[in-house]
Amino acid sequence: MEKYNAAVEKHKDLILNAHKFLWAHPETGFKEKSTSKYLEDAFIKLGYDIVRADNIPGFYTVFDTGRKGPEILVLGELDALLCPEHPEADPETGAAHSCGHSAQCAALLGIAAALKETGITDELCGRIRLCAVPAEELIEIEYRTALKNEGKISYLGGKSEFLHRGYFDGVDIAFMVHTTQSESFTVISGNVGCIAKRVIYKGISSHAGGSPWNGCNALYAATLGLNAINSIRETFKEQDIIRVHPIITQGGGAVNAIPDRVAIESFVRGSNFEAMKDANERVNRALCGAALSLGANIEINDAPGYAPLKNSDGMMALAKDAASFFPEIPIIYSETISSGSTDMGDLSTLMPVVHPYVPGASGNSHGADYSITNPEKACVISAKWQLAMLVLLLRDNAETAKQIIDEFKPLFANKQEYFNYIDKLFSSGDRIEYTGNSATLKL
Repeated sequence: MEKYNAAVEKHKDLILNAHKFLWAHPETGFKEKSTSKYLEDAFIKLGYDIVRADNIPGFYTVFDTGRKGPEILVLGELDALLCPEHPEADPETGAAHSCGHSAQCAALLGIAAALKETGITDELCGRIRLCAVPAEELIEIEYRTALKNEGKISYLGGKSEFLHRGYFDGVDIAFMVHTTQSESFTVISGNVGCIAKRVIYKGISSHAGGSPWNGCNALYAATLGLNAINSIRETFKEQDIIRVHPIITQGGGAVNAIPDRVAIESFVRGSNFEAMKDANERVNRALCGAALSLGANIEINDAPGYAPLKNSDGMMALAKDAASFFPEIPIIYSETISSGSTDMGDLSTLMPVVHPYVPGASGNSHGADYSITNPEKACVISAKWQLAMLVLLLRDNAETAKQIIDEFKPLFANKQEYFNYIDKLFSSGDRIEYTGNSATLKL
């Protein structure tokens, strides 16, 4: 591996400077214009022809070894989070890279630079698709729903959107490395999936002091709905790893007026599609019951968030083998399923994937104290580890990649079957119809 590591090391300054820029210019999903432009320019300078995403940030390029073989997709995520309390957050938008995606993209650039070194792919076959993808963090659901309604996107997550647009057509295997606060390489079995929710309680406004009896308090209905969700938590099965964590994004406009509109965003997470759908129905019933009890109405907009991630056994073993080239860093290898979600799950329903973690971060994920304290590990070692995975996959006539592909059993036969399935998770509209003294629920 010496020549591969040296190829990355040669571009260490390029990698670390990219991280510094991206960290200092955080942008949230489908808004990553400056982030994407920076990386586009860097890839073009390296000699790549890039394919830009139409009307949204992101791009991909394909490195062809000139020898027939599988195509491997390597990803870096462009987006940041909203974390205005972070000391390095954008003062205007509140965006901050409090999940480390800046390091991913810097590592992706390092891989791209290393592949251009003379002789570096002489022993490899197939094609390598490098992709800077937007919108992994599933936030600002109202904004993304508006983009969908305008016809600018079809799905709320970046990888789902790229998959739908055909940007991953022809890919056989995919992987992406995330940062972790652990001091070890970490390879786990997968992550839960999620359904994304936007809920609007609809009441009647009135003077809060003078005539509250003429109003219907949407905020009271919403808080009752949140308590109803809390009351059903013990009905969720432990093995399904259900997580429901709503936030109120709009809670009223004036203290002296009964709130007539309250908006909530939430996920319903679970380890498999059936568990997610069952839990979501229970949550909707609880939310609707709260509205009914106060005579309010409720609009519930459900959308497919991310599929549960199932890392393939072959790709997990590959990541572990690649990590062995860096004996100074220990490795954690387990059957754990994380209760966080990622849109790598969408790809895992169709092809072998792995989504491991590299050290270099500290603080709480998505928190105000999160930082990349060791960019050497988070960016440079990450690029070396990923290049090692590519080498193991594509050397020796890609025998390892071919075996992993042959042994993989996809959840869906093709992407159209997958989208046909998740499209059924879309649901929107008012859920109560009042007629005189009676009401009809539409869960």
